[in-house]
Amino acid sequence: MLTRLKAKSEGKLAKQICRVVLDHFEKQYSKELGDAWNTVRDILISPSCWQYAILLNRFNYSFELEKDLHLKGYHTLFQGSLPYYPKSMRCYLSRTPDRMPSERHQIGNLKKYYLLNAASLLPVLALELRDGEKVLDLCAAPGGKSIALLQCAYPGYLHCNEHDSLRLRWLRQTLESFIPQPLINVIKVSQLDGREMGDAQPEMFDKVLVDAPCSNDRSWLFSSDSQKATWRISQRRNLPILQLELLRSAIKALRPGGLLVYSTCTLSKAENQDVISEILNSYTNIMSVDIKEMARTCSQDFTFAPTGQECGLLVIPDKGKAWGPMYVAKLKKSWTT
Repeated sequence: MLTRLKAKSEGKLAKQICRVVLDHFEKQYSKELGDAWNTVRDILISPSCWQYAILLNRFNYSFELEKDLHLKGYHTLFQGSLPYYPKSMRCYLSRTPDRMPSERHQIGNLKKYYLLNAASLLPVLALELRDGEKVLDLCAAPGGKSIALLQCAYPGYLHCNEHDSLRLRWLRQTLESFIPQPLINVIKVSQLDGREMGDAQPEMFDKVLVDAPCSNDRSWLFSSDSQKATWRISQRRNLPILQLELLRSAIKALRPGGLLVYSTCTLSKAENQDVISEILNSYTNIMSVDIKEMARTCSQDFTFAPTGQECGLLVIPDKGKAWGPMYVAKLKKSWTT
């Protein structure tokens, strides 16, 4: 098995770094992150250093698998006491860049675990889902965060939306692979343009997750088509416009008193802090919720960008903590307009 893992990781290394993207990131992120960018860049361009967390599926729990992970030296994520951390969520990680093989999708058989970037659990935990709540995952594919939400609580209603048809198929398959039939009945999957959701379902949800389309720094660095990469970079300035439109729609769909979490997997200030600042400046009934305590509690597992994150957290890849990029901001809709 170790040989297979080694071969896989060497295969990943063979992926060509896209120079166009790296040069573009170099200019932007050396300004935005300062000295921290050097370490971040070294991790991002070295897939052999990447780490994968193992989220156990409570709907097909395997005591043997958990025992095996302990024996292999894996430890549970978030060993500190987070303000919200449901006992039903079990996530393991190794301090080394070990990768378990993915399980195959088999109709009728639920998978035992989901491989993910551990930082992607932070937006899920920030949402503080409780049993019976109505929750919207506005940009839900490939489905990892929806799966994680269901490890935390039993929502009264979970609406998973994905506009892109290919990604929608992926989302449906993920849900089928992890969620038992009775629970599938409280999940609605739709293919609406997320920008229209607020008008379609105004003030319907207690909690909303907007894991927005963004400059996916990890995958963009390995674009095999340099023409496509050049086009992506030229279009990049339009992403904050889309992100703002999605957030405005999500705010409409959120009931007063409800919570909204915004997340991306990019380091870009324009798509993170600037988007949230724009929202806070244009709404009188939307407030930022402080999640700095989460950073303090998680500091043994994650490295956070030290500055420039007034209203959120930015996980940056680091040696031995190769998680992220992941930006998380939490907002609350007040009763007054």
